[in-house]
Amino acid sequence: MGYILELVQNFMDAGGQVLWVIFFTTLALWALILERFAFFKFEMPKLKEQAQEDWKGVGSHESWSAHRVREMIISQARSEIFRFVPAIKTLVALCPLLGLLGTVTGMIAVFDIMAIAGTGNARMMASGISMATIPTMAGMVAALSGLYFGSLLEKKAKRETEFLSEKLTF
Repeated sequence: MGYILELVQNFMDAGGQVLWVIFFTTLALWALILERFAFFKFEMPKLKEQAQEDWKGVGSHESWSAHRVREMIISQARSEIFRFVPAIKTLVALCPLLGLLGTVTGMIAVFDIMAIAGTGNARMMASGISMATIPTMAGMVAALSGLYFGSLLEKKAKRETEFLSEKLTF
């Protein structure tokens, strides 16, 4: 276990400080994704049941006020269903940008090394180049994984909202 932690620490050091920012951004992204999956698994059935009970509690389903109550019930449920989906999409879009920031900071380090030591010190230049490429790769991997599950969650949220809207018929 200690060996794995040492490898991870070396990887994070090679990527520079921006890699830590990408790591914590990805951690937040996956916490929100897992929260939404848990919501759909455990809380969504309760939300549907509550919405249907609220709708059954309305007297006449034909009146103007009943239509407004239905819209309110659906709107409140939609708000809860789509909770954190915009945040997930924002974090997905942020990951490649953070990778690009890592590229820029890594290249600045390479140029600093070239200004001080010249082009003869390949080992120092390689550390700067790894600081430029590792965050780019990490940002893209985080964005791709989040993009798939984020779009999956968005589709599921739309489907559940449509299902609820159809269930609350007049």
